[in-house]
Amino acid sequence: MKKVFTFKRVMGVIAITGVLFACKGNKTNTAGETVVLSAADSAQMKEFEKWKERKAEAEKKTVVVYKEAKAENTSSPATTTTTTTKKKGWSKAAKGAVIGGVTGAAAGAIINKKNRGAGAVIGGAVGAGVGYGIGRAKDKKDGRY
Repeated sequence: MKKVFTFKRVMGVIAITGVLFACKGNKTNTAGETVVLSAADSAQMKEFEKWKERKAEAEKKTVVVYKEAKAENTSSPATTTTTTTKKKGWSKAAKGAVIGGVTGAAAGAIINKKNRGAGAVIGGAVGAGVGYGIGRAKDKKDGRY
């Protein structure tokens, strides 16, 4: 009987999966060169900066702190301070990759009865990739990236 999961195929799938998910396609200028923008590009950049400022102001929280009034001065005004909140915790992409990897590994081990280790590796890689893709889409929708 022909072996379906050989070591070369498993490593090939892992390599292809790694290449597909490692390339983010960032187009930043890492050489420190000055980039000249056209009029249309600079207008779009200004719109983006305005949007970014509006978004940053929307994320700020206003906290009101009241000072105790002394007996001599009962008309002291309240002091307002502004703090910004920072997103903490795992991104949805990371959560999706972990959940997909674990689920895929379990499913792969169950499906491939002759070689459960290879099935778990392949299932985990595929599951992590799919979970990452779904989580990344949710992060983009929420505005995290």
